[in-house]
Formats: sequence, C-alpha cells, structure tokens
Amino acid sequence: MDGAAVSLETAAAKAARLLETAQLPVIAGLGTDVAGTRAAIRLAEKLRGAYDHLASDVLLRDIDVMRQAGRMVTTANDVRLRADCLLFIGPKLSEAWPDLAERLDLSARPRLAAEKAPRKIFWLGPGRGEAAALGATEIAASPAALPLAVAALRAAVLDRKTRSDGSSAQKLKDLAAALKAAHFGAVVWSAESLDRLTIEMIGGLVFDLNQKTRCSNLPLVSGLNAYGVVQTSGWMTGFPPRTGFGRGYPEHDTWRFDAMRMIEAGEADAALWISSYATEAPKWKRQVPLIALAQPQTRLPYAPQVRIDVGAPGRDHDAIEYSRDIATFTLAKATRASNAPQVAEVVALIDAKLAKGSEAC
Repeated sequence: MDGAAVSLETAAAKAARLLETAQLPVIAGLGTDVAGTRAAIRLAEKLRGAYDHLASDVLLRDIDVMRQAGRMVTTANDVRLRADCLLFIGPKLSEAWPDLAERLDLSARPRLAAEKAPRKIFWLGPGRGEAAALGATEIAASPAALPLAVAALRAAVLDRKTRSDGSSAQKLKDLAAALKAAHFGAVVWSAESLDRLTIEMIGGLVFDLNQKTRCSNLPLVSGLNAYGVVQTSGWMTGFPPRTGFGRGYPEHDTWRFDAMRMIEAGEADAALWISSYATEAPKWKRQVPLIALAQPQTRLPYAPQVRIDVGAPGRDHDAIEYSRDIATFTLAKATRASNAPQVAEVVALIDAKLAKGSEAC
C-alpha cells in the first residue's frame, strides 16, 4: 500500500475507501474466472460504477454483429467429427488458438462425416506460412483486400457476377463450388483479425450456404476466459462488458463505458485493475487512483495506491472458466496449488470493507 508492505485486511480497507469516495470508479481488465467476475460486477453495482474487459474491442466487434444480424455457430468438437470442408479466413488464426490444428484433428478424416473422404481445407488471406502448415489450399488476400475477397466469394456462392478476374477469381469460384458440394462445411475465423463488416459478410455467406447444404461458423474466441466474462456478465446484468450502474440499474454502452476512454477523458476518477491470468497492465496515460489485483510479475505504468498480488485461475487455485475446446464452462483444476489470494476473495473483502451505507442497487 503506497509502496509499503501491509496486511491484506489493511490493503482491502484502503482500496474500499478509494473506491467509495470516487465519483465514478471503473473496474477494468477483468482478467479473472467466473467467481472473480461475479464478485467484480457485484462490487461495481454497489459503487454505482462501471466495468469493462481488456479484450472488449475484439469481443464487441463479434458480439455487435451477432446481435444485429444473427449467426449460425458450431463447436470445435462438431467440426472435428463432421466437417468435410473447412475454410479459414484471415491471418494469425494459429496465434489466436495455437492448438487449433490438433484440436480439429485436421490430418484425420472426419469420423462422423457423411462420406469417408479426406477433408478439403482452404485458407483465404492467411499469414505467411500458415496455410502450408495446415496443408490448406491458399487463396492469397492482403488484410486490406480480405473484405472484398469474402464479398466476391459470397457472390460466387450465389452465382452472381463480380468485377474480380484472373487466377484469384477462379480460385474463389472453385472454393464456392467446394463449399456448396460439402455435406458439412465450417468457416473458421477470429474477430482479432477482422472488422465488423467482414464478420457480417461471413455470417451472410454461411446463411446463403445453408439454403442448400449445411455450413456453420467456428469463431475463435479470445483466451484468458474472456468469453466466460461475457457470459457471466450476461446472466448477471443482461449485457456484456462496458456496462455501468450510474443510474441505479445496468446500462450497456460500448462508448460511454469504455474504461480507457472514461479514464483518459477524466470521467472515471478511480480504477480497480484485475489481471490474474497474465501480466497485462493498463494502457491509459492519465493517472488516477489505482488498485491493482495482478500477477506478481506485472509491470504497471505507475505506482498504484494499493497492489495485491493474486493467484492465477487453473494454476494457483481451482476455477470455473469458459473452455473454447468444448464451448461451455468447465472446472480448471489447479496445476500448482498455492496460498496466493484469489480475485474473488480479495474483491469480496474489499466489498465487505465498504461503508455500511454502500448498498447494491
């Protein structure tokens, strides 16, 4: 606390005083498990503050399209067992999910496919060497050209004319024919490398294919339980992160409750930063009173008033978190159990130290 070692009780009491005397505190980062997320949202409600996730830009790019246009989705298990034609779209998918090839078992024939034939695998707009590493047929497209390439592919699926010509146009036509001939196609992509319009176009492509065959999306969600935070926020408030309680009830606004914007604009005057999975630190430049619940190795941009080193879910303690392998929640057993405090316990202790007048909305 202020650079000196103190007891956890003392640190939690100081954190509570900082948060409850702020006009608009924000809980940011939110790199935690389900229990930590629930405790953080309850605290934000009591404080009439706001909360945001460090991956919200990527998460909301995907969610915004889904809630406006809808989406057909499947799981990695279903793709592994049934998909006879796969289309990867965009670069850095292997970075988004390093175990992707092994998890989808791309080298094997799909066990439950309608026909026992080798999979057809295509990659539209891959990074250097990515398509070859998966044995996929590469269709080159730069990040800037990728939206038009996806649009041209959708036109080819519907047998509509485009201005595309040359070898790339023929490759897109061949790809369209393969997708239409598939018994179960899957389109794999990540919002980390695509913009909203491209994501919407991919959703439309899948809808079009389902007029005559079966095809679905497999979006690669962010790691570190990011989607688990989205789900937990949804069942607690009805909204994803970037939600505030300033008027006594939850309000979701992707601009108003952007933690970075709130702090840089001077709207938020205290911050609780939570990052228990890795060593991510806040990126805002303006200094506000800061309480940090973080990994011991985390290098913060400025000295916090209160810093509490916490354990990592699934390493230091058991945790419930979202598994992208099975697309649902699962128990992550501690691999190196320790006595490091859990985010949920620390946030609950801060909550308990609030003045008696601080009541949940």
